[in-house]
Amino acid sequence: MAEQTASFPQPTGAPGAPPPPDGGKPDAAVVRDALGVGIAVGLSGFAFGVTSAGSGLTLLQTCALSLLVFTGASQFALVGALAAGGNPYTAAAGAFFLGVRNALYGLRLSQLLSLPRPLKPLAAQWVIDETTAVTLPQPTRRAARIAFSVTGLTLYVLWNLTTLLGALGAEALGDTETWGLDAAGPAVFLALLAPMLKSATERVTAGLAVLLALGLLPVLPAGVPVLVSALSAPVVLFLMGRGGDRGPDASGPTTKPREGA
Repeated sequence: MAEQTASFPQPTGAPGAPPPPDGGKPDAAVVRDALGVGIAVGLSGFAFGVTSAGSGLTLLQTCALSLLVFTGASQFALVGALAAGGNPYTAAAGAFFLGVRNALYGLRLSQLLSLPRPLKPLAAQWVIDETTAVTLPQPTRRAARIAFSVTGLTLYVLWNLTTLLGALGAEALGDTETWGLDAAGPAVFLALLAPMLKSATERVTAGLAVLLALGLLPVLPAGVPVLVSALSAPVVLFLMGRGGDRGPDASGPTTKPREGA
């Protein structure tokens, strides 16, 4: 009887393994990328815990923000405005408008992930910048679901754990301004934002927003300059539209090369 050789499939992502039949990305590679983002960003929750405790929020309030709000930029904006003595309603408004972008992310992710209806309310809690950035480039729905789940779970657990540690550490240290930890929040936020500014339009918009916020800081109540700086986006888009309306003839007449030249 001829000897039969059994061919066992190799684990997805193993060295020498053939690519997935659907042409997608190996599961191991998706998990690796998702864990990298989740861990790197999740650790910055420590800075939020320190900033929040330094702004006067209690340990319970700080942890509740991370558990229920879970969107770093909005959280930093809220506690930053409160720390500067801003009105709580103004601070909440600034945080709200920063968080609106997540609703736009959700429209795209809902189509891409196509999750069962009972899971959608739970998944909505994880619709943030990082999960969107890792999920959208995935070539298949399976890879997108893995990327979203791993990034969201890792980031949610680490962010809340480090928020707790940061708040406890701030309470033990006392006045955070004495140690310079009041600058930790803005520094982390800038570190997260800078790599996202890839095009000239994004850099100009961010620069104009900074100028508006800093220029209006001495004359407007705390929290309001952040709201006004949001006007930089429509201003830049309007100016770009005006520049694009000139048409191909706006740069002047062109010289047609002579035949036979």
